[in-house]
Amino acid sequence: MHAYRSHTCDQLTKANVGDTVRLSGWVHRVRDHGGVLFIDLRDHFGITQVLADSDSPVFAEVEKVRSEWCIRIDGVVKARDESLINTKLPTGEIEVYIKDMEVLGAAGELPLIVFGDQEYPEETRLKYRYLDLRREKLQRNMKMRSDVVASIRKRMWDKEFREFQTPIITASSPEGARDFLVPSRLHPGKFYALPQAPQQFKQLIMVSGFDKYFQIAPCFRDEDPRADRSPTDFYQLDMEMSFVTQQDVFDTVSPVLAGVFEEFGGGKKVDNPAEWPQISYRDAALWYGTDKPDLRNPIKMQVVSDHFRGSGFAIFAKLLEQDGTEIRAIPAPKGGSRKFCDRMNKFAQEQGLPGMGYIFWRDQGDGMEAAGPLAKNIGPERTEAIRQQLGLEVGDAAFFLGGKPSSFETVAGKARTVIGDELGLTDTDRFAFAWIVDFPIYEKDEETGKIDFEHNPFSMPQGGMDALDGDPLDVLGFQYDLACNGYELVSGAIRNHRPEIMFKAFEIAGYGENEVRKRFGGMVNAFQYGAPPHGGCAAGIDRIVMLLAEEANIREVIMFPMNQRAEDLMMAAPSEPTNEQLRELNLRVIEQD
Repeated sequence: MHAYRSHTCDQLTKANVGDTVRLSGWVHRVRDHGGVLFIDLRDHFGITQVLADSDSPVFAEVEKVRSEWCIRIDGVVKARDESLINTKLPTGEIEVYIKDMEVLGAAGELPLIVFGDQEYPEETRLKYRYLDLRREKLQRNMKMRSDVVASIRKRMWDKEFREFQTPIITASSPEGARDFLVPSRLHPGKFYALPQAPQQFKQLIMVSGFDKYFQIAPCFRDEDPRADRSPTDFYQLDMEMSFVTQQDVFDTVSPVLAGVFEEFGGGKKVDNPAEWPQISYRDAALWYGTDKPDLRNPIKMQVVSDHFRGSGFAIFAKLLEQDGTEIRAIPAPKGGSRKFCDRMNKFAQEQGLPGMGYIFWRDQGDGMEAAGPLAKNIGPERTEAIRQQLGLEVGDAAFFLGGKPSSFETVAGKARTVIGDELGLTDTDRFAFAWIVDFPIYEKDEETGKIDFEHNPFSMPQGGMDALDGDPLDVLGFQYDLACNGYELVSGAIRNHRPEIMFKAFEIAGYGENEVRKRFGGMVNAFQYGAPPHGGCAAGIDRIVMLLAEEANIREVIMFPMNQRAEDLMMAAPSEPTNEQLRELNLRVIEQD
């Protein structure tokens, strides 16, 4: 017999009754039934009930074991009484009578209990992550993560992509976040950087003549943490293709992701990827208040400025006299009660706005009546025009925000989400995808008037060089994101592979050719030797698994995550270097005041 096990803890069934077996695992819990000790023995695969009574030759040893001890048992498989069968376990028809036992690893007093779903502070969970990972939910999440990565790899190979690895130690290349710098021992005073993404390398792979590339790539960014973002490192499905248009990229990656969500989504509906809508960046901001909309929520905001110009509602009427202002409405089907409207007005105030105006429509027996402060101020004719534009009926409501869109758009998007959730409009049994396209390349600083890049500076401008001769704020890029259920899952672009267009694009943002060559010299030089048109994208592995596992925090699907302060409490990182290490690197730490 094997030194540790003849079976795993999910394998034994009624067919094994009478067999002598060997199992190894952790003591999930112990139950003392008056001289009979029952142990739920757990390994990675499942749980088997084992027992010992006073007739067992090792009863006295079994009495000593406690939760999370690691043990090996030898025993005989017995059938459970019919009334004691546990239908929730694959091994629920049997139990194993212990004949021999060996303690493989005793456990001290536990800082957190593995059995059950007890909540513990994040600090405790991360410091003792190896115990936290023994819990059923995290075991399930990590298995799913591994299976998702395997599925992605297979699907990419099936589409004739090849996997190549790009460097982890490279040059610093600002791409929107802070680099992690690595000092060079052999070149004092100089630093490498951990790559924020394999962006430049994957483009160079295309220049090298490889037609399709992908990898499950580690990326490193010194960022502030969020619930859906790791503060130090993350993994992405990174891909690039030559001789492709934007639509070619969509047609390639959409079925891959749809297949993964169908495979691991627990039966939730996934729309046909050929029907995923393509929404312009500006329309997404207008309709949903965000560039990563949750289309499970059917609410679509609309501009209703014309109904308030010169109206009796002085606040909005005066706002609209200023340049760049507008009034937007958030329809709220089934939200037509004063109580709900007051609650949403309070929500807006909690988000830092003065509030949200509202109108709700109620049945007065002899017809429909519009109610609320706004309705009284603007009159029945304007109120009816708003109702018709928004397609609302009796029992519905609408909320209104005004000013420059940048001042209220984010709150409007959050309010739309809350309204959809509270009124039961959001279809929670679905994964809803949408491509966000036509990102503006440039933005203007309102205070300084300076033009700078708003989004990816390496995207090919729509219209090429000709597009750069007009108003920079009108220039759109072949850049795109894929949103799913309110999260950005994919970001990508058709690349600007023409040096002359790239230099012009950077010149508009105030960066001269010399600076571009200095920052991105390797890629710019390569583009002078026959670069093909190319494009691609990257999909966040951690965020995909987070959605599939129905988790709200990305740390629940990462094996060893950092805390909110980018600290590894388990390994005590970051740590102070020794004086010897600093001398080797020709570095000195300056103490902060």
